[in-house]
Amino acid sequence: MREASRTTRERMADRLREETLAASALASEFEVKTGIALDHVEHIARSLDGTGEQLLAVPPECRECGFDEFDDVANRPSRCPECKSESVEEPAFRID
Repeated sequence: MREASRTTRERMADRLREETLAASALASEFEVKTGIALDHVEHIARSLDGTGEQLLAVPPECRECGFDEFDDVANRPSRCPECKSESVEEPAFRID
């Protein structure tokens, strides 16, 4: 299939099969806002049901204390609930 005829989601899914990427990296590569990239990632996860593939998420992690038990692994929190640091690594995604 020609690249031009593939949807943004299809191309994002292909990239996530190749490499683990954060939403901001996907947003930059596909020239969309980070929130839109996250919407695409969530839809991609649903579309993988029954395919034998799954979307894996590397949860956000505090760079200061290492806390990684955030409630929502898909969104980047503004600060760490443990140490209150704002230095939180954003989550990353991959299709396996």
